[in-house]
Amino acid sequence: MPTWSLRRRPGRTLGLLLLLTVSFLVLRRLKWSTLLPLWLQPQRLGLRTKGSDFVLEDSTFQIFGGSIHYFRVPKEYWRDRLLKMKACGLNTLTTYVPWNLHEPERGKFDFSGNLDLEAFIQLAAKIGLYVILRPGPYICSEIDLGGLPSWLLQDPDMKLRTTYHGFTKAVDLYFDHLMSRVVPLQYKYGGPIIAVQVENEYGSYNKDRAYMPYIKKALEDRGIIEMLLTSDNKDGLQKGVVDGVLATINLQSQQELKELNSVLISIQGIQPKMVMEYWTGWFDSWGGPHNILDSSEVLQTVSAITKAGSSINLYMFHGGTNFGFINGAMHFNDYKADVTSYDYDAILTEAGDYTAKYSKLRQLFGTISGIPPPPPPELILKMTYEPMRPSFYLSLWDAILLMDEPFKSEIPVNMENLPVNNGNGQAFGYVLYETTIFSSGVLSGLVRDRGQVFLNRVSIGFLDYKTTKITIPLTQGYTMLRILVENRGRVNYGNNIDTQRKGLIGNLYLNNNPLKNFRIYSLDMTKKFFQRFIADKWSLIPKEPTFPAFFLGALSVGIYPSDTFLKLEGWVKGVVFVNDKNLGRYWNIGPQETLYLPGVWLDKGLNKVIIFEETMAGSVVQSTDTPYLGRNQYIN
Repeated sequence: MPTWSLRRRPGRTLGLLLLLTVSFLVLRRLKWSTLLPLWLQPQRLGLRTKGSDFVLEDSTFQIFGGSIHYFRVPKEYWRDRLLKMKACGLNTLTTYVPWNLHEPERGKFDFSGNLDLEAFIQLAAKIGLYVILRPGPYICSEIDLGGLPSWLLQDPDMKLRTTYHGFTKAVDLYFDHLMSRVVPLQYKYGGPIIAVQVENEYGSYNKDRAYMPYIKKALEDRGIIEMLLTSDNKDGLQKGVVDGVLATINLQSQQELKELNSVLISIQGIQPKMVMEYWTGWFDSWGGPHNILDSSEVLQTVSAITKAGSSINLYMFHGGTNFGFINGAMHFNDYKADVTSYDYDAILTEAGDYTAKYSKLRQLFGTISGIPPPPPPELILKMTYEPMRPSFYLSLWDAILLMDEPFKSEIPVNMENLPVNNGNGQAFGYVLYETTIFSSGVLSGLVRDRGQVFLNRVSIGFLDYKTTKITIPLTQGYTMLRILVENRGRVNYGNNIDTQRKGLIGNLYLNNNPLKNFRIYSLDMTKKFFQRFIADKWSLIPKEPTFPAFFLGALSVGIYPSDTFLKLEGWVKGVVFVNDKNLGRYWNIGPQETLYLPGVWLDKGLNKVIIFEETMAGSVVQSTDTPYLGRNQYIN
């Protein structure tokens, strides 16, 4: 039998070397460590504390983070925004997880498309960013009900953010699903998640001392093994701490920094300090000013935080948009709903453009790290298109004839308890209530949030938080009373989140007598809602349209669809839909005067535009390459 040797087979030697080289390259690309069983992989120690420092593996680590919410940014632009974050010198992405969007119906989960959380986290890892995950279940975030699903409010005894059984049962089922997705993405398993936040600013709520330990245990029982954090503002820091969880702070001024750092030391001794939310700007409310924070002040405060050795997260790095109806609201003395734009006067604009804050902070973080950040990506092209003139029209009163039979009830039923969406009620949009009256008088009731009152098809005024009564003029015989109620956004912060049911709340009275026998239409304005508006149901726009109404037109786009902003001069209040995407609300009281339309949602050629207008329509919809968010007010 011949004896083979490598010397006799030079071709075989080259083949083996080539095979080894290719194998190495393939395994390197596949991240070979993930192919090994856990017991064979090198142990990763994860983020730890050592005195006043964070330590990642064996190196001191200062977190330079920024917040981007994947659900407020078109998925096609995630990479652009994350690259801009990396190019600003940041090393960590933070994001909230909105329960209400991921579980729109009990037990029915949606992590697809723009809600693909795993893809967002994995993309951050590819770009070279660590991740701090903020899974709630309550997240605040200026989102409807602080990210809690509205179907929770079907329970009349519901006590949100407590250990009330109806709430914890729902949280447990949600966390079962959510954690199965994020646990494998933890740092110790080879992923980018280095820390997880326990709830959000609970110290300022603090209704149940057993609640935060419950959330902590719920996370750990489902496999969360990375560092746990809490996050509180000045109102709740002392009450928000949890044993075994590192406390962090939320603030905007250097004065707050000094005060809260002193409180932190008194609470947990010598530990790493982190500003989990340094507010780079602020959100806007309808009817108010556009809030801005000077870039020089931002630079000074961020410099002070980092020079003190604290880690920092810029909230927001990029705010994005409250597409659809997802915006939240505040209600302390007055109810104030948040605008569609979540620009936040952040480091990047609503459309992802650079600001003076970006330039200054990029230089600062580059100086601190001693390593020049990568070059910033090119800006995404903006375009001004030809004005769009709607051609067709459908009044709301004709539209309801195309809908399913209305729900009939002796008394008004609030939005959350309507028998729609497989028993989960209605989360967003409008509800139309109809009943018959036979006399004039004073109409009164609780309307949440804004109700336009009609006699037959004629508008006679509005009911809202401040106007709870309206005079019904003399009528003859049978008259149809209609109230179109808009959910303008559930409160996302404060002690009154348990009472955020929308629509008509309780009885509606005429001369102090409760009205009966209602017909109720669910107008959620989803893609499915509009499918019934087939071509032959639309008519040409009359000289004097009847409102409320839907208007249909086409936006003409050239060979390269680009970002733009829609400007609705002459229109009063409503919602805009482009190619079945809900861009959000507009309202001429400001401060927001343009709606962001991402180019990735446009097609070459004609693009379908539907506008729902409540009271008065303009003749055209203009577009511009520059947003206008209203008159400015500097934040004190």
